[in-house]
Amino acid sequence: MDLIPWRGQDELTSFRKEIEGLFNRFFGDTSLFRRFREEWLPTVDFSETKDKLVFKAELPGLDAKDIEVTISGDILTIKGEKKKEQEEEDEHYHSVERYYGSFQRSFRIPPKVKTDKIEAKFAKGVLKITLPKTEEAEKKVINVKVE
Repeated sequence: MDLIPWRGQDELTSFRKEIEGLFNRFFGDTSLFRRFREEWLPTVDFSETKDKLVFKAELPGLDAKDIEVTISGDILTIKGEKKKEQEEEDEHYHSVERYYGSFQRSFRIPPKVKTDKIEAKFAKGVLKITLPKTEEAEKKVINVKVE
């Protein structure tokens, strides 16, 4: 008797794609299932230079007062809420693709950051958080000696 490996995850993924395809044929490419299985999360770029870490989060449609940035230990958290616009009395939507609601993103950061010098700036829908590194966190080159 031969054993056949179980590929349950592959079968579920295939089944989900078939169901999405069925809905797309009837309703167009609405990403219907995506609305039910995902929460709204802003996209974030994370970069590093010699002396700082930088996070840039896209938060279109928000004001600075709608955003909260906190740091606790080695966890940086960005959270906020994007409120839904009021619908006009005679306005009827044919398609709604924008996300609304609260969000929260957390990132583990290196412990060698000057937490008292962190800056957060918000302009044109982009939140930029700059975390300066301590001197001991900066990369140091160690010379290799020949014996």
